[in-house]
Amino acid sequence: QVQLVESGGGMVQPGGSLRLSCAVSGRTFSSYAMGWFRQAPGKGRDFVAAFSFSRDTTSYADSVQGRFTISRNNARNTVYLQMNSLQPEDTAVYYCAYYWGHAYPTPKSASEYDYWGQGTQVTVSS
Repeated sequence: QVQLVESGGGMVQPGGSLRLSCAVSGRTFSSYAMGWFRQAPGKGRDFVAAFSFSRDTTSYADSVQGRFTISRNNARNTVYLQMNSLQPEDTAVYYCAYYWGHAYPTPKSASEYDYWGQGTQVTVSS
């Protein structure tokens, strides 16, 4: 079993920054992959970014490329999402997710991921 706990959400003005954290417990952290997804009201859960541990590579949705950065701290069993130049359209509940499979590139479909955190709200508004 894998437990994921997100933190770091909040409200920020357009152009601002936030860093989300996802603490992982229960299984070996250095395997497989992890991703960040987001869900706006009335919409589906969309891919934001992923980190492949096996290949040590990252991938991003086009909408966040160049603004968001996913990273990890093995010693702390934590994955981060640094979000810069935030815009109102980035407003959503953000979820981290654990991918237990072996596909590469790392999947971008939420249905492929095996464990999820509870989500953290990010609101971008003036």
